[in-house]
Amino acid sequence: MQNRAPNRLLDEFARVMTDAAGTAQGMRREVETLFRTQGERFFNQLDLVQREEFEAVREMAMKARMENEALKKRVADLEAKHAGDQANDG
Repeated sequence: MQNRAPNRLLDEFARVMTDAAGTAQGMRREVETLFRTQGERFFNQLDLVQREEFEAVREMAMKARMENEALKKRVADLEAKHAGDQANDG
């Protein structure tokens, strides 16, 4: 009978430790969920732009800049031609 008591004590200790590990794991999940929720709420309040939107606007700006440079060159060429035509007419 005496041999059975330590085994029973170890079994009980193992059960308590298993329960404690399960409880700790559950608490960890709850804390992670809480932090994730709070983090999402915080970032939503910052009104940040998503990367896809940023990339789309950046591409539009680059295209507009290239078109602007092309138009500047075209205007300069037309002004030079016009100035040359006026010189020939004068």
